[in-house]
Amino acid sequence: MMGTGTTGHGPNGPWDARDGRDGRDTTGRLLRAATGSGARLIAEAATLVQGWAVLADPIAGAVYSAPAAAAADGVHAAAAPHDHPYSVQLPAAGAVLVLAPAPATPAEHTGHVAATTAALLEVRGQRAAELRGEQMRLHTTLLRLLLAGHADAVVDALGGGAYTHVTVYRLTGEDTPAAHQVLWRAVRPTLAPHADACTLLGRLDGELVVAEVHRGSDDGRILRLVSRLCERHGLLAGMAGPLPLAEMSTAYCDAAAARHSATPAHRIVPADAIGAPRLAPLLPAAPYARWAAAVLRPLDPAQQHLLLVWLRTGSKPSAAEALGLSAGTVRARIREAARLLDADLEDATVRAHLLLALRAPAPADSDAAADSDAAADADAASGSDSGSGSGSGSGSGSDEAALRNAGEARLEALPDGILDTGVVRAWAGGLVDGLEPRLRIALTCWLRHHARTAPAATELHVHRTTLTTWLHQCADHLAQNLADATVRAEIHLALRITRCGPDAPADLPRRGGRTYRRA
Repeated sequence: MMGTGTTGHGPNGPWDARDGRDGRDTTGRLLRAATGSGARLIAEAATLVQGWAVLADPIAGAVYSAPAAAAADGVHAAAAPHDHPYSVQLPAAGAVLVLAPAPATPAEHTGHVAATTAALLEVRGQRAAELRGEQMRLHTTLLRLLLAGHADAVVDALGGGAYTHVTVYRLTGEDTPAAHQVLWRAVRPTLAPHADACTLLGRLDGELVVAEVHRGSDDGRILRLVSRLCERHGLLAGMAGPLPLAEMSTAYCDAAAARHSATPAHRIVPADAIGAPRLAPLLPAAPYARWAAAVLRPLDPAQQHLLLVWLRTGSKPSAAEALGLSAGTVRARIREAARLLDADLEDATVRAHLLLALRAPAPADSDAAADSDAAADADAASGSDSGSGSGSGSGSGSDEAALRNAGEARLEALPDGILDTGVVRAWAGGLVDGLEPRLRIALTCWLRHHARTAPAATELHVHRTTLTTWLHQCADHLAQNLADATVRAEIHLALRITRCGPDAPADLPRRGGRTYRRA
């Protein structure tokens, strides 16, 4: 493709016919540059036209630019050639070659340089494609080694760089194979250490997995590329990290859990965006953290992580996929966790409480955060009770009661008064107030059945299509993504906090048979 105003810039045009020697010299210079690198080839082309040259990729932006300051102009010219009639644009190796010659450069010469450069870029691209399959298999092997816990071996294979952290992306969609090729060209991955990061790309079990191994700081370059790739190819992605290299398997699972919350409106979701419920920061820190530590005491970290992935993905098959385990193994481990917790994990309220417990702050952190509040309360109390001598005694009794309550903590009930604060009730009211009675009852029933439409519709005595329509109305009214398991858990708690009646299916407003009226 060529920009407007480039008539006579065709390949092998009059320049060669008029002066074959100069044409051969130009071709020779470009050939020698091409044997070095793509960057040298672009730099030589810019020199020959006495202007600038850019190879622009639709995903990566400027692949090569000479000079570097011309990168933005080259990308803009490739995207809008009619706005740059003075430049020449030619497709080359899946990207666009843009040449902007000096005014004194003959048009025929510019056309010859452009055609030769584009052809050499195609040759380099074909050679790279021949080697790409072997390189992709090596990247996949390194990803599997990381997941198996062999981080030291992977670091050695990457050149022994001081890599300490990893950021993981997991992408799915119908166009995953093509997206893999595009992202490979955009990232231009290499196993030789460069700058402070090295990117591994591979397809594992039908997914596109991207692991950026770096030295503790993530510059966001891969995130920007993945975001553009998701938009262009209609993919959904989850992101986790940066985490220490030794926690690669955790980041891998968290990225899959996050991907389950991705939608066409938000195609890439960070794991921390769904991992921390909005309700948790509103709860009184000290009693909340002590309760969470007490109820989770029977579980080891691996069991807690499995439960967290299960609750965030919303189903056992999805959790099994994220964890790389069989569905039967996940079910068995959840049953064992339920036994250790002595709780019914099939109850929607228990699940919502468990999610809160798994995302609670550490007791030491919460106590430190609450020290200033406690000191202020003590100062206020001393003003009214000075000289009473009861301060130390009441404090001791309070500590003993807290220890007793910690030993008796259960998932079925949160600590007394923890949801009765004004800020929590304001949050719950702001989330679910305004729902019509039929929608509130239907949503409560659906959440109690763990977002399963068929059993909820049966209990409500409505058709599944009717219930689906109502749920869409609930989502629109609440402005929430009901496909997100964390969102559903919070809405379930908000409905319980603001409940004025049983919200039972029997209370569903009716007007003859299956016809319902607005309240």
